[in-house]
Amino acid sequence: MKKKLMLFTCCLLSVVLAQSQNINRSSFTKDSLNIYMNLALTGWRIPGAAVCIIKDDKIVVMKGYGIKELGMMNKVDENTLFMIGANTETFTATALAMLQSNNRLSLDDKITKYLPEFKLDNKTAGEQATIRDLLCHHLGFESFQGNFTFYNTNLTNRQIIEKMGGIKAAYPFRTKWGYSNAAYAVAGEIIPWVAGKTWEDYLRGAFFSPLGMRNTQTFTKDMPYSSNRTVPHTLVDGRLTAIPYAQLDGLAPAVSICSSINDLSKWVMALLNDGKVGNKQVIPPAAIAATYQQQDVVGNVHRLNGETDEQQYGLGWFLENYAGHHLVMNNGRANGYLSSITLVPQEHLGIIILTNTDQNLLFEALRWEILDAFFKMPYRNYSEMYLKRYKTNEAKKLLIDKRLRDSVALNLSPAMAINNYTGRYTNELYGNMTVTQGENNNLEIRFEHHPKMYVHLQPLGGNRFYATFSDPEYGKAVFPFIFQNGRITSVRVKVNDEVERSPYDFKKVE
Repeated sequence: MKKKLMLFTCCLLSVVLAQSQNINRSSFTKDSLNIYMNLALTGWRIPGAAVCIIKDDKIVVMKGYGIKELGMMNKVDENTLFMIGANTETFTATALAMLQSNNRLSLDDKITKYLPEFKLDNKTAGEQATIRDLLCHHLGFESFQGNFTFYNTNLTNRQIIEKMGGIKAAYPFRTKWGYSNAAYAVAGEIIPWVAGKTWEDYLRGAFFSPLGMRNTQTFTKDMPYSSNRTVPHTLVDGRLTAIPYAQLDGLAPAVSICSSINDLSKWVMALLNDGKVGNKQVIPPAAIAATYQQQDVVGNVHRLNGETDEQQYGLGWFLENYAGHHLVMNNGRANGYLSSITLVPQEHLGIIILTNTDQNLLFEALRWEILDAFFKMPYRNYSEMYLKRYKTNEAKKLLIDKRLRDSVALNLSPAMAINNYTGRYTNELYGNMTVTQGENNNLEIRFEHHPKMYVHLQPLGGNRFYATFSDPEYGKAVFPFIFQNGRITSVRVKVNDEVERSPYDFKKVE
């Protein structure tokens, strides 16, 4: 019976979507979106989502889908909170651009004018770096460089700024775009020196209160205490699982805001209306324009419809051209969450998509689906195309993981007695970690700045160990231990690429 019902629903969706291609593609949002979303949530295994579409200063769609937490029946509504990850950066960038418009600072001021203690590994770069360099990710870092040290750790904002001086930039200063959460943590710390208010208080006074964003929270630590909130989810060995809230407040100006589609609709509507709410000018138009101005080229993007375009970066926003339209957009990721915000300023069109799992590409697919509908382009079912690619990639990952687990099952002995691997190890940027002996020849790693997380190591033979992080966000990997002159000298630690792409070498100190 269920199979027949699903088949009937799919056929109905196909008919509705085919008709919408022949009549008016913009009717997708009214006639087909609910069916599309219900099928997509099932296909992607997303517990809950929220979607808002704004056109010409009016709400076209504002709706929650699914549930807040797996196994519970509480439904998502327009006021349900989600973590929005890097979409936080658009608020921080606009706040600093607003201070420039009010002649409180210049985005081309040197960072050391406000934070004399700020340093980079390249001394000259640290002395010359400006606020603009922070906001457009122009410090020479590789994307996500240092993120393992800073993300979801017990480090404070000030400690993160201090540790940034230990990052050995992958590229020369200002020669290559490289995304950095830590850069925005520094940028947010400039606001109190100029405005006399903390970052969070300035955002509340400049944006949240005048726009009526009553439920929005600036810190992740407050999320568990909200009465109307989602729970984060991810896939663990193929099973959809609820996970703890990430603690991201050390990187607050980059990733910590929690909000709803109702609140975010007011933010997006203000941006599309040149900063006005009614007759009141809340955000200076010059501040908004400054964030939309191209600062750097990120690279080429290859879309599923066959188009290739150059992706650019402004201040907190990615910039693209699509079907003759200029797009201003950003994606946000936090443990268990993915989101996207898209603006088409010339069309007065805004799209907000929030999901409470970090294992989906629906937040991307739906963006293009809605844009195509408003641009009267053919229906492509991006969700299905993205899902096929996603499943193919996941199958490859599972196969690699199975081969490693099969190797573990062979009970291969390490090259040296297990106690030779134990002890304290240190990395110049991160700090310390401790390796202890578990059962049999297994090892366990504990990290100084991730006190709730550990890594379980199982021998693969020789000096290689299969590593499984207790926090699934950090993934699984192979950790090779290095030995010289008959003794262990270091180990290479690798986390999920979504956290940081480069490995960390920890030297054995005792």
